[in-house]
Amino acid sequence: MPVITLEAASLSKEQKQELTAEFTALAARIMNLPMASFYVFLKENALENVGVGGVLLSDIL
Repeated sequence: MPVITLEAASLSKEQKQELTAEFTALAARIMNLPMASFYVFLKENALENVGVGGVLLSDIL
């Protein structure tokens, strides 16, 4: 059971669908495994929950 995980800011449903399809197809081709064996987890992080260089992204963007 291969797992692909991506953490990002908010994504639209269309972006999630495209990422899931593209990641799965590419990984299946490279690893020579069926697409049905992959799990994709998309984790959305609010900008106020991520810090870079000691500053919250919500304060930068």
